Amino acid sequence: MNTIDVQLATVTARLAAAAAPHGRPTPSLLAVSKTHPAAAVRAAYAAGQRAFGENRVQELAAKAQELADLPGLEWHLIGSLQTNKVRELVAVPGLRLVHSLDRPRLAEALQAELQRRGARLAVLLQVHATEEPTKHGCPPAEVPNLLEHVRTRCPLLDVQGLMAMGPLAGDPAPVFAAVAELRDALRTSSGLSLPILSLGMSGDLEAAVAAGSTLVRVGSAVFGARHNP
Repeated sequence: MNTIDVQLATVTARLAAAAAPHGRPTPSLLAVSKTHPAAAVRAAYAAGQRAFGENRVQELAAKAQELADLPGLEWHLIGSLQTNKVRELVAVPGLRLVHSLDRPRLAEALQAELQRRGARLAVLLQVHATEEPTKHGCPPAEVPNLLEHVRTRCPLLDVQGLMAMGPLAGDPAPVFAAVAELRDALRTSSGLSLPILSLGMSGDLEAAVAAGSTLVRVGSAVFGARHNP
């Protein structure tokens, strides 16, 4: 049975192999630890992994507290965020990036809490790149307006790029390419560098890297089958 350190090395090799034909740097790996115990995060940390993603604020906060002894631990929220969870989220030590900013009201709630705490926060705009009702995000046509809202009304939010999920079935390449094109258009219109494209998971990371993903969210290929939440 493969251990977490072996699985991390395998995923890292997959990322490097996917990037090489396109002449791109190997994307960063976000190890998605949702539903897995803190002990699994410790094992991945011992193998050199530092960035971890969680779907739920409560689980993220609990793990961050349990693992507070690990220096340099970096937490990302990748799941949908409700405004009533903003205060708890912003208080998490080691919070580095929120992938799921998808509406002006949420941006304003984050801005208010950051202002209260005297802090800043890096965020990605989540794009609803498929028409699947089970997924969240801002419709692509509305993303420029959301970016403008954040820039003008929420100065404590640093927009670093876009996040999107591929389709449950079918070829993910067109979806990822469309998100990459949207990012390029936003760069031109806003003058922002928007360096991060958070695209791809365990099953479609090669297509995501081909489209230009700079940050890949991998759970099962690192930690194994998901535990019951």
